Amino acid sequence: MNSSGRIFKTSGRLLVFSLLILVLAGCSLFGRGRSASQRTAATATSPASVAAVATATAPSVPANPSAAAPVTNDFATVIRQVSQLVKPAIVQITNQQQVQSFFSNQPFTVPAGVGSGIIYSPDGHILTNAHVVEGAQQLLVSLPDGRSFQAKLIGADTQTDLAVVQINASNLPVAQLGDSGQLQVGDWVVAIGNALALPGGPTVTAGVVGALGRTVQEPGSNGGPGPFLFNVIQTDAPINPGNSGGALINLSGEVIGINTLVAGQAQGIGFAIATRAAKPIADQLVATGKVIHPYMGLSYLSLNPAIAYQVGAKETQGVVVADVAAGSPAAKVGLQRGDVIIQVDGAPVTGDSDLAQIVHNHKPGDTLSFTVDRQGTTSAVKLTLGEAPAA
Repeated sequence: MNSSGRIFKTSGRLLVFSLLILVLAGCSLFGRGRSASQRTAATATSPASVAAVATATAPSVPANPSAAAPVTNDFATVIRQVSQLVKPAIVQITNQQQVQSFFSNQPFTVPAGVGSGIIYSPDGHILTNAHVVEGAQQLLVSLPDGRSFQAKLIGADTQTDLAVVQINASNLPVAQLGDSGQLQVGDWVVAIGNALALPGGPTVTAGVVGALGRTVQEPGSNGGPGPFLFNVIQTDAPINPGNSGGALINLSGEVIGINTLVAGQAQGIGFAIATRAAKPIADQLVATGKVIHPYMGLSYLSLNPAIAYQVGAKETQGVVVADVAAGSPAAKVGLQRGDVIIQVDGAPVTGDSDLAQIVHNHKPGDTLSFTVDRQGTTSAVKLTLGEAPAA
């Protein structure tokens, strides 16, 4: 499923508008998608009957306990309660970048975009999207209580589009990360983030889990295709520009997803990175500042009849190798441009997302058995995954 929209970047060629940018900084947003559907707030006509299937308990929140009363099972007010509970821990992150002044040789800092983040530990660690902090010279974190802090980038991982930043502050509100594995299709969820960077604090929207286990491809920073995200949560809770890095929460007030992007040319389809995937990445970033990924050294695209004809393949499905990095694991086993990978470890490969997910599920040092079609001749190749080089 195609998605569109990337961080708004300030160009040196547009410095004549620098002063205007400073005034309109709130409109420079991290949009993931052209738009998200507009929803009319629903009123529960039978709170008691809905509450019977929507039980909710108050999570343990280590700071700002007065932000909300304990969550009850009254569906008429539960969205209000979980919003009040979590919203104090949802911050605005302003990506600040240096540009050259049009009037002098002195560079100065301007806001390049605005996104959201989740304070998830008392020591000031904030989970957000990697594209929110991409290219930043400085990061300004603003809390709903009016406090603002310069933040330190702990680490960012473009392959999973996750990042952790940290602020040095005390008495911080903290959101609890829940288990996204407990979600089911149809569960109610609430999205909280700085939609459109509107003044007055985060925006709250609500919807349901539309699907689980989705695979989506992000837009690349250069305008081309970006990395695949696996096992993401699909929701119709509206996700708008500025929501990137914000929280998707369940009716127990637990964060179960990180709002990331919306589907292009669609309404009511947004995606959040599940906490089951995000938490291990955040832990690695805090521990080492980086994430280790498996690496083949291949770029590839899905096979279609036209490409199959060009490369002389007899197969009709698979992925065709577009390029091989010099010295990579793929190069060492002799894979070449035009080779068609049709199976991995005996499992059919029907498209580029299939191969990406197979590799994602392994670690450096694992050996994969490829079945390869080279100009109509099938052969077996064993490839040992390496460690992806730093971006």
